[in-house]
Amino acid sequence: MPERDENLKSEIIYGRNPVMEALNAGRELETLYIGSQPTGSALKIIAVARSRGVPVKETRAEKLRELSGTEAHQGVVAVAAAFRYSELADVFALAESKNESPFVIICDEIEDPHNLGAIIRSAEACGAHGVIVPKRRSAGLTPAVCKASAGAVEHIPIVRVANLVQTMETLKKQGLWLFVADAGGTDWNLADYSGGVGIIVGSEGRGVGRLVKDNCDAVVSLPMYGSVNSLNASVAAGIIMYEAARQRKLKAAK
Repeated sequence: MPERDENLKSEIIYGRNPVMEALNAGRELETLYIGSQPTGSALKIIAVARSRGVPVKETRAEKLRELSGTEAHQGVVAVAAAFRYSELADVFALAESKNESPFVIICDEIEDPHNLGAIIRSAEACGAHGVIVPKRRSAGLTPAVCKASAGAVEHIPIVRVANLVQTMETLKKQGLWLFVADAGGTDWNLADYSGGVGIIVGSEGRGVGRLVKDNCDAVVSLPMYGSVNSLNASVAAGIIMYEAARQRKLKAAK
């Protein structure tokens, strides 16, 4: 399960020495923001952050001031995770402990913290064994995500991975069938989610990435009867998750 880090007093760390100390101490950082044209120790901070897999974003001084609440940020601001991430092995261990086939939700570039929190909340409610998010171009376990999950982050493993496609291959080797929610696929309620299954959800704007879609087993789609052509990502994910939960419960009852 995600482990709350009682030492994470604040979401924001700023200043070159504090950020480097956080990196050296192994703090879980969501993102490192750097001012334009970094020099000196800032370059070392960037190198260490990248070696640890922390996304690094160059940004304006105004953004750094907004994040840190001060002019004394020294061109370096880090956003810390509110929870520690789990490992993929924790997902399989949870499924095994319940004598169930693994059921995971994979979020591809869900950048809105409220959407990610809502997806985590639905995943926990549907009995999923874990939620997987990429390190880059994704919201992470910030306080906003934790709040939007309504406490669900306390009860379900959240795994952060460097390469989503490689993780998908690992899941396939473990016997999971991977379904991506996107347009032009099989009707969502005709797919078989009753075994080991992964449901992949992309952002509203871009959908899922091409490589992610190319490496899934099947595409499932929700019918749209109105004028709009898409649903909120967390709503679409919730509908498909509950169909998976229904099928899995029926199979277990037999």
